[in-house]
Amino acid sequence: MRILGLISGTSHDGIDSAVVEFTPEDGGLRADVVARGATPYDEQLRAELVAALPPAPTTLADVTRLDTRIGQAFARAAADAIDQAGPVDLIVSHGQTVYHWVDDARVLGTAQIGQPAWIAEGTGAPVLSDVRIRDITAGGQGAPLASTLDSLVLAGRARAGGPRGRVAALNLGGISNVTVVGDGPPRAWDIGPANALIDAVVHAERLHPAGFDAGGAIAATGEVDTRLLEELLGEPYYAQVPPKSTGKELFHLDYVRDMVGRSGQTTHGADLVATLTALTVRTIADALHHEQLTELFVSGGGVHNRVLMDGLAAGLPGVAVQTTDVLGLGADEKEAVLMALLGWLTWHGVPASVPSATGASAPRLLGSLTPGAGPLRLPEPQSAPDFLRLGTVAREEGE
Repeated sequence: MRILGLISGTSHDGIDSAVVEFTPEDGGLRADVVARGATPYDEQLRAELVAALPPAPTTLADVTRLDTRIGQAFARAAADAIDQAGPVDLIVSHGQTVYHWVDDARVLGTAQIGQPAWIAEGTGAPVLSDVRIRDITAGGQGAPLASTLDSLVLAGRARAGGPRGRVAALNLGGISNVTVVGDGPPRAWDIGPANALIDAVVHAERLHPAGFDAGGAIAATGEVDTRLLEELLGEPYYAQVPPKSTGKELFHLDYVRDMVGRSGQTTHGADLVATLTALTVRTIADALHHEQLTELFVSGGGVHNRVLMDGLAAGLPGVAVQTTDVLGLGADEKEAVLMALLGWLTWHGVPASVPSATGASAPRLLGSLTPGAGPLRLPEPQSAPDFLRLGTVAREEGE
């Protein structure tokens, strides 16, 4: 079965896509990534989206317009992926998260926009969307759903004779999240900001035309403000017990400005970026310090930040820190592959959430289906796969 996964993460800079061919294999799944891509939002759409995100006030008219325009952007990205890879049986669209409602560590709701009917109308393929809310209704966090992919990929590695021991998969998007696999069921949680605060400052202070710290070059020229760093580390979220999840409702530009003010400092520019990068490193190292890991596999845009990656290696002595590319899973395509996997599971009647990771009372089928050009014909339910084995990882044209 060929599935297209689409997602725009908490960096809200564009749409990642991956077309994945799934083949049942000896109690598990083989996944071949046959095409991948990245489609930036146009500047006006991204500006309107950023202006509508918390803590800014917005209106239902704004939300409706963004829902349509983001849905249309996803439809164009889907059409481009299909032009490159050929027809698909199913499209899974995560959409764009605009609000994750957390009250006293309990998640009560979540909102992803990008109307899936635009994708179905434009491609003729059925679309699975709204993949988080069912886990939330069962008492879960609705995140990190990456735990579903992480646990199956790491099970496949162990099955293939990989080293045993406690290992973890870390994603460095806007928010950092981790899945720990070892003795007992998988555990997962959102650690805190990865690139979210760094990107917000780089964009606001116009430190790089791309709006992020490319390669960690800005952080490398700055000095860490230790007083500000200690103020940032006092954030109560870090002390909460997993499972837990967070987002830009908490970690945004005004949050940084408030923390700078509380510290009594005037930190800005490269020094502020260096301090926020140190915050990401420190919160991850602190969260994983007692996990007794042997290996850490890292994905997401943060893998390209050398200051961040070198900091993780130094902050986790004795842990082999490497990217998910060594597992056959491209670090930049993991979340799009995750969406495709969730689609295969739901399509085949297999619960796609991991209760030990999200905190839900039981596993749940995830997502809502929008029909394509023809009637929906789902297959007979199948058994849950025990592992996932990655095949050839495709590259974007021009790479």
